[in-house]
Amino acid sequence: MSLNIWHPFTQHGLGEPIPEIARAEGAALYRADGTEIIDAISSWWVQTHGHCHPKIVAAIQEQSARLDQIIFAGWTHPPARALAEGLADFLPESLAHIFFSDSGSTAVEVALKMALGYWHNRGEARHKILVMEHSYHGDTIGAMSVGARGVFNRAYAPLLFDVGTLSFPEAGAEQRTLEELEAYCRNPDDPPAALIVEPLILGAGGMKIYTPAVLAQMAAICRAHGVLFIADEVMTGWGRTGTVFACEQAGVEPDILCMAKGLTGGVIPLAVTAASDAIYKAHFSEDRAQMFFHSSSFTANPIACAAASANLAIWRNEPVKQRIDAIIASHQAFARRLQRKANISGLRQCGTILALEIDDGAGDYMSDFGPRLLRFFRDRDILLRPLGNTIYIMPPYCITAEQLESVYRVIEEAIDHFEPS
Repeated sequence: MSLNIWHPFTQHGLGEPIPEIARAEGAALYRADGTEIIDAISSWWVQTHGHCHPKIVAAIQEQSARLDQIIFAGWTHPPARALAEGLADFLPESLAHIFFSDSGSTAVEVALKMALGYWHNRGEARHKILVMEHSYHGDTIGAMSVGARGVFNRAYAPLLFDVGTLSFPEAGAEQRTLEELEAYCRNPDDPPAALIVEPLILGAGGMKIYTPAVLAQMAAICRAHGVLFIADEVMTGWGRTGTVFACEQAGVEPDILCMAKGLTGGVIPLAVTAASDAIYKAHFSEDRAQMFFHSSSFTANPIACAAASANLAIWRNEPVKQRIDAIIASHQAFARRLQRKANISGLRQCGTILALEIDDGAGDYMSDFGPRLLRFFRDRDILLRPLGNTIYIMPPYCITAEQLESVYRVIEEAIDHFEPS
């Protein structure tokens, strides 16, 4: 029997080619015949320092020969303790407790369960989770429930729980979002348990950007009403928005923070949900029924923890901030070039992420325009994966100026190629 691979977010019925990558280095992917492909989206937003960074590779090799896996329920190991100590240098002091898991979606599930467990163990009936319009937090059931409803999760609607949805804080309409949040928080009949947001930029929802001031105001409203504030920094964390975590730009210390993707430099799966002392203490008891009921087989896998510690060392010892600043400046210069293009809109930037829409007349994720753009870039050896008619760049920080210029040129070519006649 021959088994077929079922790829994610891929409609195999369309017969689209699926290129095979043999190796990778830095910001480049290589096919078996040596063809080089520039990775302009960090291999789905995970790579930060580049593929096969020697320090992360060495950490994985060394750890895999010493301790590969051990149950983490009631046991521990040096790589987990080292990582916890190292993360203290990057997190606010208020997030004093970290819980390991294995993906961004799972980190969000953990955060939601922590929030609901907090209120349950306090004996308070708070169950409603507030979310932002267009948000995306993962593809597991809880994470889908707090994400935007649509074609992505329509088939699974019977499994999803109800949430309260805030309008996206569009420029000029931010007050409406804040008033909606205030109204939810003041409802005595159904007080919210928590608000979960992607800080500063919504990823899969279309790279929609809002200001640090709005983020700070949302956090302040939650704090005033005792509503827990959850920051999903799975995509935004580890430098994507220009700071290690996006919340830093708003001076916000969330009650719970989720991280994954760049935590290991994007090399191996690992996630962390960091929580405040109040969240932890709500589960701390001599009553075993109040423990936090969550785990996975590979919680705090030693190899993944070693990779994450190597990532932290790179942040400490290499000029990561300068690399990020160089990308930011390069994007800004490219944006100025694009301003004279007639058939684009929504040109915007948040740190190392640059996004725009090509005005194709469809503007629908499920139209055939996105796949046509994908083919256009693939045929020119550039890894870009548009969200419908939204093109975005999110490169690893090691990308060279020459590689970035190649990406820019192909995007300009695409804008001209798809210009309406």
